[in-house]
Amino acid sequence: MSIFPPSGEVTPTYHDVVAVIVAVLAVLLVGVMAVGFVFRDRWRGQASIDAPAAGARPKKREPMPAETVLHLLPTAAVLVDDHDSVRLANAAAVSMGIVRDGSLAIPELRLLVRRCRRTNETQTAELALDRGGFPRRELTVGARTEPLDHGDVALVVDDLTESKRVESVRRDFVANVGHEIKTPVGALTLLAEAALDAKDDPEAVQRFLARMQKEASRLSRLVQELLDLSRLQGGDPLPDETVVRVDAIIEEAMDRTRLVAEAKTIDLVRGGDPRLLVSGSESQLVTALSNLLDNAVAYSPPRTRIAVGVHLRDDVVDISVSDQGVGIDARDRERIFERFYRADPARSRETGGTGLGLAIVKHIVNNHGGEVTVWSEPGSGSTFTIRLPAAGTTQDRQKSPTTDDAATPQEATTT
Repeated sequence: MSIFPPSGEVTPTYHDVVAVIVAVLAVLLVGVMAVGFVFRDRWRGQASIDAPAAGARPKKREPMPAETVLHLLPTAAVLVDDHDSVRLANAAAVSMGIVRDGSLAIPELRLLVRRCRRTNETQTAELALDRGGFPRRELTVGARTEPLDHGDVALVVDDLTESKRVESVRRDFVANVGHEIKTPVGALTLLAEAALDAKDDPEAVQRFLARMQKEASRLSRLVQELLDLSRLQGGDPLPDETVVRVDAIIEEAMDRTRLVAEAKTIDLVRGGDPRLLVSGSESQLVTALSNLLDNAVAYSPPRTRIAVGVHLRDDVVDISVSDQGVGIDARDRERIFERFYRADPARSRETGGTGLGLAIVKHIVNNHGGEVTVWSEPGSGSTFTIRLPAAGTTQDRQKSPTTDDAATPQEATTT
C-alpha cells in the first residue's frame, strides 16, 4: 500500500521524500521516529503556503526539520531517482564513499536499488565495501532499500564493521584461547604429579621443576599477550598518540633483541632514510617491530644477518625486517597474522612462541592507519614490511613555525 495520496489528490512535496527517508531510517534503527514526520503540500517541486482566508493574516510556515535530522544521523541515507541519479544524500553517505559525483559509487548498491525498483519490494543485503587507497579499509555494511512512488528508491546503509569485529573477537576468544591456555596448564599438572612421584630422586625432581618453570613462563607470556591484544582491540587503541621518530623506534626495538641475537651470533644491521616521523604510540610501534625482530631471530640459523630498512615512498614510511631464515610456505603466508596460527608448531614450542606475536603486529599497525605485508620463500628468508602514513621529517618540523617542536625565532637565533 502506497504511503502517498492516490492520483488526483494533492501530491507530496520534495520535503515529503526527505521525511520518507528519515522514516525508513528510523524504522531500521529504533522503529519509533516515523511518528514525527508528516507529509505536506505537493510533489517534487516548490514549497507553497495555502492561500489565507479573506481578511485573515497569512500563517508563517515553520521550517521542516527532516533534512537537518537526516544530515545529523550517523547512518547513510540516500534518495535515488528513476534514472539512478542521487537526489539527496546525507553527510554519512558521502563520508562512507557511497555517493560520489551525484551517483552511487558502489556497484553492489546500484544493483540493490535496481532490484528494489524492479520488484517494488524492500530489499536488504550485507556487503563488504573496499574503501581503496592507503591504508586500505574494508567496511562491512547492512543495506536496505525501500521503493517509493515514481520509481524513486530510498537507500539506508548502516556501518556494521565494529559490531562484526567485536563478534569476531569474541568468537576467536572462545574457540582458541581456551585451548591455548589448556596446553601449558595441562603440562604443569602432569609435571607436578611427576615431581611428586619422583620425590626420592632429587635429580629427576630438579629436571621436572625446570620444565615446570619453562611452562609457567610460557603461560605468563600467553596471558600477557592476550591482555595486550585485548587492549589493542578496545575502544581506545591509541591512548598516547604523539609524533614519533622512526629512528627511536628502531633503536629501542633493536636494543631489546640484540642480546638474543648475539647469543645465536646473528648480526643486526640497519639502513635507509633517517629522521622520518610517524604519528602514533611509540611504545606500541616498538612492540610491533620487536615482535618482528624476535621472530626473525627465532627462525634464523646462527651466523646469519637480520636487516632493518627504512624508506619514505609517496608519504608512506616503510619499515622492513629481512632475515636469512627458513622462510614461509605459500600456504602459510595467508594465515600467519591470525591469532594462534603457527606455520611450524614444533619450532614454536621449542622457542616458546604463543602464536600471538604477528597478530599483535597486525593490530598495532592497523590502529595506526597502516598495513603489514610479508614476502617469503622457503629457504630464502622472509621480509616483513610495516607501512605507516608519514608525518614528515624532523627537518620539515624544524622549518615549520606551526609545529609544536619547532623553534621560535628567538630560540633559533640563540641556538
